[in-house]
Amino acid sequence: MKGGFNMKRSIQILVSSVVGSLLTISLLYIFGVLPPEKKVKIQQLSSMPAVHQVTNDIAGATPPFDFAETAEKVMPSVVQITSSVADTDPLIRRYERRRSPDPFRDFFFDDDFFDQFFYPYRSPQQEPEQTERYRRSTGSGVIINEDGYIVTNNHVIDNADEVEVTLHDNRSFKATVIGTDPTTDLALLKIKASQLPTLPLVDSDEVKVGEWVLAVGNPLNLNSTVTAGIVSAKGRNINILREEYAVESFIQTDAAINPGNSGGALVNLHGGLVGINTAIASPTGSYAGYGFAVPSNLVRKVVEDLLEYGNVQRGVLGVMIRDVNSQLVKDKDLEVNRGVYVDSVMTESSAHDAGIEEGDVILEVNGTHVYTSPALQELIAQHRPGDEVKIKVDRYGKEKVFDVQLKSREGLTALKETEADEYLRELGAVLRPVDKEKAKKLDIEGGVQVVKLHAGKLRSHTRMREGFIITHVDKKAVKNLDDFSEALQEAKGGALLQGIYEDESGIHYYGLGIDA
Repeated sequence: MKGGFNMKRSIQILVSSVVGSLLTISLLYIFGVLPPEKKVKIQQLSSMPAVHQVTNDIAGATPPFDFAETAEKVMPSVVQITSSVADTDPLIRRYERRRSPDPFRDFFFDDDFFDQFFYPYRSPQQEPEQTERYRRSTGSGVIINEDGYIVTNNHVIDNADEVEVTLHDNRSFKATVIGTDPTTDLALLKIKASQLPTLPLVDSDEVKVGEWVLAVGNPLNLNSTVTAGIVSAKGRNINILREEYAVESFIQTDAAINPGNSGGALVNLHGGLVGINTAIASPTGSYAGYGFAVPSNLVRKVVEDLLEYGNVQRGVLGVMIRDVNSQLVKDKDLEVNRGVYVDSVMTESSAHDAGIEEGDVILEVNGTHVYTSPALQELIAQHRPGDEVKIKVDRYGKEKVFDVQLKSREGLTALKETEADEYLRELGAVLRPVDKEKAKKLDIEGGVQVVKLHAGKLRSHTRMREGFIITHVDKKAVKNLDDFSEALQEAKGGALLQGIYEDESGIHYYGLGIDA
């Protein structure tokens, strides 16, 4: 009996030792160096300190792993984001929203979650039927620069009239939308604050399946919530983004993520940002086992582009692809059983010009193996038009390497910038000068077109719609962004915006209040 007890105790000690060793192995990863930022400093982690080995105590038991140090370091850099949308008919809006196929409908926390309605009045003199209701939705965000730059999900702030950021210390700020990228569901915000705590980005390509991670955010209005799990898969495509050129190569985790976690941080145990939490796989809209985060390498690329160019610069190969599987190997008589199969190549595309052909199987991009279509999309999406990448393919059993110069979706290698200074960004709009061809077609001398509306003055103070072309400010003609900016800065108290819509006849006018 005593011998049986000793044997059982020995087995327990052996199992504890094995578990401790596995935990140690899963924690000892070193992250690489990311390219330096050009204008706004965003901290990167170039190396990681060693993590102390998990050992058994005197009794042979494995002590519990402690995430407290990492959580304490990370929480101050994760914020709550509240988006307010004006709505004059809440009952109709609520009915339509529940019928909506919007894939993010259940993933961020809003007033309807517990049927809580708010009916603030514009003024005491108004009658109840004229009042305006604000629908408020909450999500999360991550501070990536000490001067107030914050990354979140596009769906958290999309269509919002106002965006408010609440810091971990309960200070609140109105936020300006610097830019958005619906193809990755990312957005960059700016608040007027300084010396803020930040999260450094790490190389998400080096993140391993099985690695411990923490999800930090504000689920279900429970501020500063931390959950733990592991990276359960990489390169996941769950077909949740509805954009034509969407890039889905999510990091999958089993750390608990719920409505309100959108835009929050997925970090490793060193406190480095691995990804931005974006979606969950759930039949109920609440946590059911798996969450998905945009990898930090894609986050870094989007942020850099929005800061430097005003929009995301994305190179494309110009191919139709699918994953190699056993059935495809049999149907096409392939010599390899892993990779990305090229179904077709678009004429005059980057791939076509480099010599890639239909039937090739893409194996590597710049030395990195690619086994799935999402992984290939992610690697290409990290580059801009004009960049060159080395692509290795298998062609009928022989490996070939091609130097591919990437082009934009329009077939150009040049970058396309959207000019916008901070003064114009406060209007909450992406503005672009009307080109000569369009001006001639519309019989106007020129103007500035509202390409996209974000939270800001134009959305909250006017009923202007996207696509509006501003031709005059206070009866003064504007032909480009400089004219428009100058006219607004000269306006005192308010300005009258005059212009047209391409698909409507007649001239439209909008009054805009101007702060002193």
